Amino acid sequence: MPTYTYRREDGSTFEIKQRITEDALDTCPDTGQPVERIITDNPGVIFKGEGFHVNDYDTHGPKEDTEE
Repeated sequence: MPTYTYRREDGSTFEIKQRITEDALDTCPDTGQPVERIITDNPGVIFKGEGFHVNDYDTHGPKEDTEE
């Protein structure tokens, strides 16, 4: 379940876990202030290691057909 960041009317922020299918919140569940969902710089995908091209593809080049 993803974590979303919301900004309250007074400028403070809070995070809440919600299902992707749930609608965005209109009011803060704690204070009742109007809120808006903000986009953070949290990446959804993290790539680690040397990369898929090194691990998943043949590094020896294309295979040649051998005719006998």
